Amino acid sequence: MDEDGPNAARLDGDADSATHTESADDAAPDDSGASGPVDADGGSMPSVPDPEPQDDDVPEDVRKYARFKKMDGAQYDRVNEFLRDRTYITAREWAIARLCSDFRTETGVEMTKIGENLPELVPFMTDTYTPQAVNQARSSFEEKVRTAGATFLYGAMCDFFTAEELDDVMYEATEVAKFLLEVEGVDLSVEDELEAEERISSVMREVREASEELRERDAE
Repeated sequence: MDEDGPNAARLDGDADSATHTESADDAAPDDSGASGPVDADGGSMPSVPDPEPQDDDVPEDVRKYARFKKMDGAQYDRVNEFLRDRTYITAREWAIARLCSDFRTETGVEMTKIGENLPELVPFMTDTYTPQAVNQARSSFEEKVRTAGATFLYGAMCDFFTAEELDDVMYEATEVAKFLLEVEGVDLSVEDELEAEERISSVMREVREASEELRERDAE
C-alpha cells in the first residue's frame, strides 16, 4: 500500500520503545477461565506465559502458519492503537477472530490449540490464553461487528449523510479493511477486490432505496 495512503502508519514498534503486552482493558475478564499474574493496572492477565516451547511441542500446522509474519517485531500497544483509531476492535480481538477462522474444523474451532500457541501464531501476542479467553475474545469481536453494522445502517438510513458522504464513508472503511487483510498476508486479486466492492455498492443501493421508501411513507 502507498506510504501516503490513509493506513500507511507503521504497526511495528519504535526501536527504542519498550516491549508491551496486552493492556489491562483488553484482557479477558476474571470469569473467562484465565489464571495468572496481575498487570500494572490491576487487571487480570489472560494466562501465565508458558516457557519457550520446544519445536517438538509445537504442532506442525502452527509452525507453518504465516498469516501475521509481516508483523514480526510489532508491539501489541502499537497495533492496538492503530486499530482503536480506525475500528471498534482491539488487537487481541482482531488476531483471535482471524485464528478462529483459520483453525475451524468440522466439529468447531480449535480454541485450545489457538490459546496454547498464541505467541507462536501472532508476533504481537505475548501470552498464552485459556480456551475460555479465546472464546470470550471471539464473542467480543462478533458482538462489535454486529453493533458497528447496526450503527452504520442507521446512519445510512436516517438521512444524516448525503449519498456522496456515504460513498466516502464506504471508501474509507474499505481501505482500512483491505489494509488489515494485506497485513494478515491475504493476497487479494483485482477480481476479488472488484467483486467485493460491487457487493458493497449493491448493498448500499438497497439501503438507500429502503431509506427513501421509509421517508416517503412517513411523509404521507
